[in-house]
Amino acid sequence: MVRVKRGSVARSRRNKILHIAKGFRGTHSKLFRMANQQVMKALRYAYVGRKRRKRDFRSLWIVRINAAAREHNINYSLFTSLLKQANIGINRKMLAQIAVLDKVCFTKVLSLIQN
Repeated sequence: MVRVKRGSVARSRRNKILHIAKGFRGTHSKLFRMANQQVMKALRYAYVGRKRRKRDFRSLWIVRINAAAREHNINYSLFTSLLKQANIGINRKMLAQIAVLDKVCFTKVLSLIQN
């Protein structure tokens, strides 16, 4: 059997992992075995985090819309149902931006749906 020397291939594989682990604390960024475990864990968390971000932002938008609507004595649930009845198709992200940045415009949207 011929001996296989893996010097450059193995080194480049390890360096790739250590490069990803740059910034981790202590041994987790210096030693390959620990860095490999932490990189795998970090990649799992990153995958889950990409899914979570969508949920988190949606709930943030709902909270902001609800707060702005309650200033006008109407709750979020009623506000969304009135929007749907009035055939106003503004998504939650835009409504939240309007609620935070342009109170006058949000008041106009409310007056549109209440008529």
